[in-house]
Amino acid sequence: MSTKLNIKKGDTVKVIAGDSKGKQGKVLELNVEKLQAIVEGVNLVSKHTKPSAKSAQGGIVKKEAGIHISNLMVVDNTGKPTRVGRKLDSKTNKSVRFSKKSGEVIK
Repeated sequence: MSTKLNIKKGDTVKVIAGDSKGKQGKVLELNVEKLQAIVEGVNLVSKHTKPSAKSAQGGIVKKEAGIHISNLMVVDNTGKPTRVGRKLDSKTNKSVRFSKKSGEVIK
């Protein structure tokens, strides 16, 4: 059974809980099995890397880690975090996401 998520890759989201609370960023990647998202500039962790052909220096690299989607809220066109609803689009007869706050369709 596949789960319908309210968050998609490319959405702007705001963190509502955890160490990164209050930060906003763009969703770079979604892991549907773990229900986690990787958000740009949020939940940064230090990763120790060995010198390799890619990075001759090695050292400590800051990298985004996964954050559970329950701790994220989609930011709508007005710039405010909102809950997401689904409704049928009258023209195309497809399910579209809309902002519960403003009622606008989320692209």
